Amino acid sequence: MTVLDSTLAPETGIRDSGVRDRRQLNLYRASKWVLSIVAILIALLMLLPIIWLTFTAFKPEADIVTYPPTLWPREFTLQHFAEVWERIPFARLYVNTIIFAGGVTIISLFLDSMAAYALARIPFRGRGVVMVLILILLMLPFQVTLIPLYDMLNGFGLTNTLPGMIIPRMTNAFGIFFLTQFFLSLPRDLEEAARVDGASEWRIYRQVVMPLAKPALLTLGLFHFQYNWNDLLWPLVMSSSIESSTLPAGLALFMGQHVVEYGLLMAGSLLALLPVVVFFLLIQRSFVAGIATTGLK
Repeated sequence: MTVLDSTLAPETGIRDSGVRDRRQLNLYRASKWVLSIVAILIALLMLLPIIWLTFTAFKPEADIVTYPPTLWPREFTLQHFAEVWERIPFARLYVNTIIFAGGVTIISLFLDSMAAYALARIPFRGRGVVMVLILILLMLPFQVTLIPLYDMLNGFGLTNTLPGMIIPRMTNAFGIFFLTQFFLSLPRDLEEAARVDGASEWRIYRQVVMPLAKPALLTLGLFHFQYNWNDLLWPLVMSSSIESSTLPAGLALFMGQHVVEYGLLMAGSLLALLPVVVFFLLIQRSFVAGIATTGLK
């Protein structure tokens, strides 16, 4: 091997290493672009029903039933939004739904968090049995208890009322399990320090644990609010008049046996969708943090 060859060998190795690094960088960038495009396409497919609902709400009735169907409206109109307020007491239904979904959410968060704190932090005999019963209730379909629950509430005279719809949902097996998992992940140091200072269990729950549980509470609140806001079966069974119904039950009136008024249905559904979307946008960071810290992945 000559002196010239020994001098060029390191330079050649450095050059080859640089080429490999550039190839790896280009491959990484290409794969990143491909994954981004695939993710965007999947997101658009997931959002397609909402996109279709939004555009259909602004279409004239003749444009909705035309064939072949088109996504983009040939003509924009606000007729359906004005008519949906005239055909049904939309404002009353909106208020009923806010009271029902909001009341269930607030009360359930309070009761679920108390039960979860007791299961996660207070040792008592039979705690494992209670947790097993909660898991059994979690797997029990709501339709199984629908008729007995209706008969019991009818005996108390609570049918066709908002309290009758709210009371059976003041606590939830999923909420108790969800918050129990979160409380178990919290360190006990702050609680022990509070007990040393003479704090009661109620004060520890209220001033120590609950501030730390804000991400989980907001996440569970979104679950409760969304489920009850969109629920059709329970309000439909409990209310026999349109004045005490909720939005999903009221919008179901536009779906007849032979004719479906798609324009009014889509306009009302779009208006009903807005509170849930706004709620999610306000707590999206806490929502992700709550899911990540409860182990429900």
